[in-house]
Amino acid sequence: MTVSRRLFVTAATALAVTGLPAPPASAAPADPRYRIPVSPDDTEADLVRKASHVRPTARQIAWQRLERTAFLHFGVNTFTGLEWGTGDEDPDVFQPTGLDTDQWARALRDGGFTLAILTVKHHDGFVLHPSRYTGHTVASSSWREGRGDVLRSFADSMRRYGIKVGVYISPADENQYLHGVYANGSARTTRTIPTLVEGDDRAPQRSYTLPATDYGAHMLNQLYEVLTEYGPIDEVWFDGAQGRIPSDKVEKYDWDSWYTLVRSLAPDAAVAVSGPDVRWVGNEGGLAREDEWSVVPVQEKDYGRTDYALSYDAADMGSRDALVAARPVADHLQWWPAECDVSIRDGWFYHADQQPKSVEQLTDIYFRSVGRNSVLLLNVPPDTDGLLPAADVARLREFRERVDRELPVDLARGARTTAAPGRVTVDLGTEREVDRIRLAEDVRDGQQVERFVVEALVGGAWTGVTGAGTIGASRILLLAAPVRARRWRVRVTGARDTVRIAEFGLYRSRV
Repeated sequence: MTVSRRLFVTAATALAVTGLPAPPASAAPADPRYRIPVSPDDTEADLVRKASHVRPTARQIAWQRLERTAFLHFGVNTFTGLEWGTGDEDPDVFQPTGLDTDQWARALRDGGFTLAILTVKHHDGFVLHPSRYTGHTVASSSWREGRGDVLRSFADSMRRYGIKVGVYISPADENQYLHGVYANGSARTTRTIPTLVEGDDRAPQRSYTLPATDYGAHMLNQLYEVLTEYGPIDEVWFDGAQGRIPSDKVEKYDWDSWYTLVRSLAPDAAVAVSGPDVRWVGNEGGLAREDEWSVVPVQEKDYGRTDYALSYDAADMGSRDALVAARPVADHLQWWPAECDVSIRDGWFYHADQQPKSVEQLTDIYFRSVGRNSVLLLNVPPDTDGLLPAADVARLREFRERVDRELPVDLARGARTTAAPGRVTVDLGTEREVDRIRLAEDVRDGQQVERFVVEALVGGAWTGVTGAGTIGASRILLLAAPVRARRWRVRVTGARDTVRIAEFGLYRSRV
């Protein structure tokens, strides 16, 4: 996979312990508070106040709850051994004769994954469904006599096993460059989507008039196919890669038109990475920052694309210092949570000589992604038979079992809990050993915690056990050794505004 690289408020802060209800089945229109304008004239106090007022949309809250999501890189690269294809591959190289997407779905379900994203089109331009708009597709392969449709099989299987469906559609397209469509210098003009072609028997209930280049219209038409013919889509994943083209050529992507179409056809779908709902964490190791903020400074570029105001890999993306550092270029503070992508193998596509990461590696990634206010996106590439390799399937199951042993039973569930300004206290009723602590803010009220400590009543005195900076939607802390106590508390020592703690979980691991 290729991704574009391009007020201290003291603890006089009221906390409340609340449960988080499930979001509505259909996300409401975007809350305008998810994006608040800023100015170079804003003071640090202004920026912190504005950051405290930023709120996630319903679709962002639903996305954050997914916790573990999967990537499936599959296409002609699976058979050529490349990571970035050339666009002139013979489609007949694509021969997954044993394709079994139910096997994919069972393995992901057993691994604890809640959403899976298929590379419907990677940078080579080969499409895993029989698109009307390119000949570089499964329909041009002799596989299944040209009647194969990987996307159809994938979507049906994932839903059959209770997994949400996501699609990756690369903006870069080597095949369309070879055909004179990508980066051909065409102007943005008004295009009608879908653009019906010869023999097209569709009678769309609604068409769209949107500005686009020749290639932008090509993408819009493919998006229309995917979003209208394959059932509900829950995530649309765009990277920002440019095709490998001469330096005097460029394809400036029609982000605004693409977003408009996605919002209309898949209103509940999170638009990720090169999109307004979810950002790339900044590395391909699956690792979030120690303190990961969901409220970050952004700037709008390239026909409405949400982009970083600081570097994509900045060590600090949302603290007070970061808000001030971004002030000269930022035009908004936005709820833009992080997705941590990583492959179970060294490559994104299947290579027979590679092996999956160990359970210990995957567990460490889990705690440094999900445990740091982010969602894990783990790539598991199907092999040349069209199956997830047996070693990977076993590793997914072992990974889930390990996480279940790390966080087996919340000892605080049902315990007596009291809240006071700046703290939440849990009485377990008897002394219990604890070595894992899980916290969450009610992010419907924003992300507010800047600093906190966890304490246990040991020998009649409150004793600091651990602490950190941010919490957000999920924070998991691992203790070096178990601590035995009956009473536990979390105490916020720095916050931007009123904090609502949604979860204060205490665990004794079984590893």
